Amino acid sequence: MKVLVPVKRVIDYNVKVRVKADQSGVDLANIKMSMNPFDEVAVEEAIRLREAGKATEIVAVSIGVKQAQETLRTALAMGADRAILIEAAETPETDIEPLAVAKLLAKIVAEEAPGLVLMGKQAIDNDLNATGQMLAALLGWPQATFASKVEIDGDGAKVSREVDGGIQTIRVKTPCVITVDLRLNEPRYASLPNIMKAKKKPLDVKTPADYGVDVSPRLKVVKVTEPPVRKAGVKVGSVAELVDKLKTEAGVL
Repeated sequence: MKVLVPVKRVIDYNVKVRVKADQSGVDLANIKMSMNPFDEVAVEEAIRLREAGKATEIVAVSIGVKQAQETLRTALAMGADRAILIEAAETPETDIEPLAVAKLLAKIVAEEAPGLVLMGKQAIDNDLNATGQMLAALLGWPQATFASKVEIDGDGAKVSREVDGGIQTIRVKTPCVITVDLRLNEPRYASLPNIMKAKKKPLDVKTPADYGVDVSPRLKVVKVTEPPVRKAGVKVGSVAELVDKLKTEAGVL
């Protein structure tokens, strides 16, 4: 079974994001970029499926700027077999919207015919959590979201997913789309030999025009602002004082 793993280039999760002075977006100058952590988990899970004999080939895909090749090389160094980059943006500030990404991925799925699309449940830059669901809808495939455990068995997959009430276990038939949560696994570090080998692995570069997909934005960012500063807490001397403040100041009782 071939596994397709979409990955996104985002600001590294350790970096403190700052808003531009003109509030037109976030400052990306000299900022460290890396693979979206949820996508990294998806790559790791695909590799584990191959190691278990459930997958035969892993294809990593990224849609964005030319520099996303670095992100794909990371996926290749982790263990992906080959990669596809669709250059759909000229600058890192341009974020391709989920529907356009889903349409491009649907075209790649039609071309590659994978048995499973394994992807992060969301990207940490926009937190939209929409691409996987849109892709499943476009393909007419079953989907399992927020996966914390994935088991491939025959022509189906048993997926444990996190819901408000606890853990829900469902079974979907393959081919299907599975979006993964951080608790699914702990991604491996790419070794130096594998990093060197990744440089020789196939990486095809294409454009949205090759697939006949329009990636023009439908949304316009009006303004980006910093979140409000969190107010300091207040110490109380007794339970009675706490209850009084909850009633008179917080208004929650």
